[in-house]
Amino acid sequence: MPILSEEPSLYPETLLEEMARLPSHRRWWVLHTKPRQEKSVARCLVAFQIPFYLPLVKKQTESRGRPQVSYVPLFASYVFAFGSDEERVRALSTKRVAQALWVEDQDRLYFELRQFRQLLLTETPLILEPRLVPGEYVQVRRGPLCGIEGVVVKRDGASRLLVAVSFLQQGVSVEIEDCL
Repeated sequence: MPILSEEPSLYPETLLEEMARLPSHRRWWVLHTKPRQEKSVARCLVAFQIPFYLPLVKKQTESRGRPQVSYVPLFASYVFAFGSDEERVRALSTKRVAQALWVEDQDRLYFELRQFRQLLLTETPLILEPRLVPGEYVQVRRGPLCGIEGVVVKRDGASRLLVAVSFLQQGVSVEIEDCL
């Protein structure tokens, strides 16, 4: 299977910075894609000019002794679209989306997606956390993750900051020092 280069994961590039200026008839939808169709859905959304966010992480593997780099979705089978009802129907018409999930708390999802974007831009190694674990809710006060909010969890004796999309009950964690 060929390894594809990095593709757009955010359209438009300023979506998570300028949401307040976007038309009010749009809302966030979580598109649950068919297996391994996230990037294809993203390409369709770009073609339809429907704003979306598909968090991608760099994955390094080795094939026949040679290093390979690919970009894989952080949340398998999910793309976050910001569109009207008509645009949602258009996304469903691609036959690559199983369903469009209604998001009750629009502001919360927007806040969490902005945090993921900020985390991914730091290029800090992340570990996917499939289910949320109860713990203390904190905000990082210093360092490259300053301003990120999440839950503190312990893994292998180290403190990790769990940042989640509560709607999906999934998240990622990053190792963090308690003093931050």
